[in-house]
Amino acid sequence: MLRIGIDLGGTKIEIIALDADGRELLRRRVPTPAGDYSATLAEVAGLVAWAEGELGARGSVGIGTPGAVSLATGLLKNANSTCLNGRPVKQDLEALLGRKLRIANDANCFALSEAVDGAGRDAQVVFGVILGTGVGGGIVMSRRVLVGANAIAGEWGHNPLPLPRAEDLPLPECYCGRPGCIETYLSGPGMVKLHATVTGASLSPPEIVAAAAAGDASAERTLQLYEDRLARSLAGVINVVDPDVIVLGGGMSNIERLYASVPRLWARYVFSDSIVTRLERHRHGDSSGVRGAAWLW
Repeated sequence: MLRIGIDLGGTKIEIIALDADGRELLRRRVPTPAGDYSATLAEVAGLVAWAEGELGARGSVGIGTPGAVSLATGLLKNANSTCLNGRPVKQDLEALLGRKLRIANDANCFALSEAVDGAGRDAQVVFGVILGTGVGGGIVMSRRVLVGANAIAGEWGHNPLPLPRAEDLPLPECYCGRPGCIETYLSGPGMVKLHATVTGASLSPPEIVAAAAAGDASAERTLQLYEDRLARSLAGVINVVDPDVIVLGGGMSNIERLYASVPRLWARYVFSDSIVTRLERHRHGDSSGVRGAAWLW
């Protein structure tokens, strides 16, 4: 079976083709036509036609997008490629491609990829986490994405930070309109803001990590605060979902010390006398989203 995945992003469109065993057959990236709905859909259709021509076979097609299909309207919502919002993306692409397709949020695609043949491949329940410019998540159970009654399963980034302390106040405003969202604390910009609050210096997350490793006490303090916030937030997920493994993706997942420090810290907050949930780094990196789109079938 030929599986085709499309990662439909705001700046690039990526296609991948996998065989029945998940072996990559081809891959290609092209820029996303800026602000042009029809051109964007035509680019997707063209990539699928190219891939099938190259491989001499017709495949299933899955689409990953930063947005999600509204259950109320069937239209795309919350995509950073804003020309897609409020449009029947799935229906229009099905007409162009002449077949049914499946579409999912990119965090769900990441989680599915890691659950099928990534860091969570031996697990029944996988919670996939995106820690980047924003904070997202997806839940996979027995290799199936949990969508939820409101199509928001896994959206932990817009829960409030648990157990806020003096150093977490005042609650920062989130773009969603609510204060104190996990995303405002655990995203890359959230760490930058935390360090600026602690020290007055503006450093990127890699610079903060390097400074801490070199013995900078203020950078070390920033990382410790970040790690405890992440531990509190993931403990809430463990208490509700109880996953076998939590897989981190996004730029912040490259902070190696998280994988030892956070499980040690979350023991304070998880409602269990023993915790076997593992915290793992992604296996497929920025390829997980497009691979997960292919695995939607």
